[in-house]
Amino acid sequence: MLFIWFLLLSYLCRISDSLDSLAVSQSIQDGKTLVSARGITEVGFFSPGNLTRRYLGIWYTNVSPFTVVWVANRNTPLENKSGVLKLNEKGILVLLNARNNTIWSSSNISSKAGNNPIAQLLDSGNFVVKKRQETNEDGVLWQSFDYPSDTFMPGMKLGWNLETDLERFLSSWKSVDDPAEGEYALKLNLSGYPQIMKFKGPDKKFRAGSWNGLSLVGNPGPTHGTSPRFVLNEKEVYYEYGIEDSSGFIVYKLTPSGTGQILFWTTQTRTQEVVSSGEQDQCENYAFCGPNSICNYDGNHPSCECLRGYVPKSPDQWNISIWISGCVPRNKSNCTNSYTDGFLKYTNMKLPDTSSSRFDETMSLDECQQSCLMNCSCTGYASLNVLDGGSGCLLWFNDLVDLRNFSKWGQDFYIRVPASELGTQLFFFLLLHFASALFSSSNCVYYSFILRENDGLG
Repeated sequence: MLFIWFLLLSYLCRISDSLDSLAVSQSIQDGKTLVSARGITEVGFFSPGNLTRRYLGIWYTNVSPFTVVWVANRNTPLENKSGVLKLNEKGILVLLNARNNTIWSSSNISSKAGNNPIAQLLDSGNFVVKKRQETNEDGVLWQSFDYPSDTFMPGMKLGWNLETDLERFLSSWKSVDDPAEGEYALKLNLSGYPQIMKFKGPDKKFRAGSWNGLSLVGNPGPTHGTSPRFVLNEKEVYYEYGIEDSSGFIVYKLTPSGTGQILFWTTQTRTQEVVSSGEQDQCENYAFCGPNSICNYDGNHPSCECLRGYVPKSPDQWNISIWISGCVPRNKSNCTNSYTDGFLKYTNMKLPDTSSSRFDETMSLDECQQSCLMNCSCTGYASLNVLDGGSGCLLWFNDLVDLRNFSKWGQDFYIRVPASELGTQLFFFLLLHFASALFSSSNCVYYSFILRENDGLG
């Protein structure tokens, strides 16, 4: 009797072990699923909408409405319920059709596949292939989080592994019934200071912006119960977030129409709530006002204004609210007189596109200002990190693109302007002090002044 109980217990343990994992030569067929250890996520076959095409996907268990967060064979659907998922001895997942042809397979990011690999679905929704018994990242051979579909999930990295040149980005479904790659993508752009941008094909459509130590500059408001984090080092650059309440779930979806949805539910309700349904106004459209201008939204409609020292490039179009051509400098810069330039401070701002910016993590804000002043091409500056009074330096060169003013939150931004734009008295004051400096010292002396927009000069 004891022997029988031992066999039964061993059998039950094997069933338990197989609920969330797949060993070499094991398989799951259509109609069967793997469920994560705590029953939070599930991987199996599904059909979108009322269609008969079949896909291998991952979803949260017992959440309404049914929402798939990852799809393996996005562009190669199965025509019927004959699909089989297997793990081979090299640690590669293969999806086979009725003719035993491979229609999708995972890559193997490691050349060390041995040690009895196993595929396991985690409660996070990450489907990993790893060396059995390994618990650290070094033991991971492949993971679905490295190849997102349309959903950004807690613990997932949006960005780059610089050592392997692996880019992790979101791509929308083609339609609500077709998970093939659609027109829209959400990516971390590495040009200049890294920033998150949404693209439609090659075109920039929306800019969530760069990280300032507290938030993304394009989304400075509430984080909806998440704890966001940005990592930038020689090995990787990425943005990720965690959940502050362990009983809640928050995911971001990039819809087929290009809008972003933030979905929330709890372990108790299991019913999704749309916390945010995407961009709210036209000022969110990339470069809506063109270069060197600010987009303002009063709650009813957008309006554009040129930065101080700039004028509309096409006045006739500007007067009829066609702003796309933006603004140009009122006067051409004379670099030999850059020592007379000053800076105008704008508050509650979405900082400009950082694609052509430069940054320094160690500079103070005063050092940042002087660095900008001594470079003829520098058009503005800001703190890289706003925490604890600010630190680091962001410098912009040439045109300033995609600025907007927020009613609250946002960041201080300093634009460079000739002293003549800051008022007559200040202009002659600067000339007087410069002349004095020429006669009193052989060293080059730089004067810079900062005024807030609408400040009086007295």
